[in-house]
Amino acid sequence: MSYDRYLAICCPLQYTTRMNTRTVAALISVAWLYSFCAILTVQSLAASLRLCGNAIPTVYCNNFYIVQLACQGQTVVHNIFGLANLCVTVICPLILILFTYLRILRVCFSGAKQARQKAVNTCTPHIASVVNLSFGMFFEICQSRFDMTRVPKLIRILLSVYFLAIQPLFNPLMYGLKLTKVRVQCRNMLRR
Repeated sequence: MSYDRYLAICCPLQYTTRMNTRTVAALISVAWLYSFCAILTVQSLAASLRLCGNAIPTVYCNNFYIVQLACQGQTVVHNIFGLANLCVTVICPLILILFTYLRILRVCFSGAKQARQKAVNTCTPHIASVVNLSFGMFFEICQSRFDMTRVPKLIRILLSVYFLAIQPLFNPLMYGLKLTKVRVQCRNMLRR
C-alpha cells in the first residue's frame, strides 16, 4: 500500500506504467507465497517438538508459546527462525513503509498547499494503521520474548487482546471515517 501511495504521489505520470497488472500480481504472489512458506515452516518445526509443559500465559496460543513449552535443548532452530522471520516480516516492511512515507512527505512539503492536503488525507489512514499494528506487534513481541510474570495478569490479557481485537476494529473505523457518509453518520450519532 505504501508503494502504491508512493507511486501515486511521487511519480503520478509513471503510475500506470509502474503499477500494472503484472506488478500487482507479483506483489500479491510474493506476499502469499512468503506467508505460506513461513507458516508451513513454523508448523513443521513445532510438530517435531516434545512438550514439557502445558500452560500458555496469554489469551491465545501462538508458535513461540509452544516453543517455550518445549523441553530444554530443542529450541535453538526455532529461535533462529523466529528472529529471522521477525526481521523479514516486521522490520523490513516497516523500514520500507517509513522510507516511502518520508519520500512522500518530502514531495508533499515541496509542493502546493492543495497537493499537500490531498497527500496527507490519502496517507493518514495507512500511517495510522501501520503505527497501530506496530504497537500491537511490539506488545506481542515483548510479551512473548520477555518474562512478564511481574506484570499484572489483567495488563497481560489486555496486551494480548490489543493485538487480536484493536487492529481489526481500528482499520475499518479509520478507513470508514474517510468516507463522507460514514463520517456524517458518526457525527450525528455522537451529537445525540
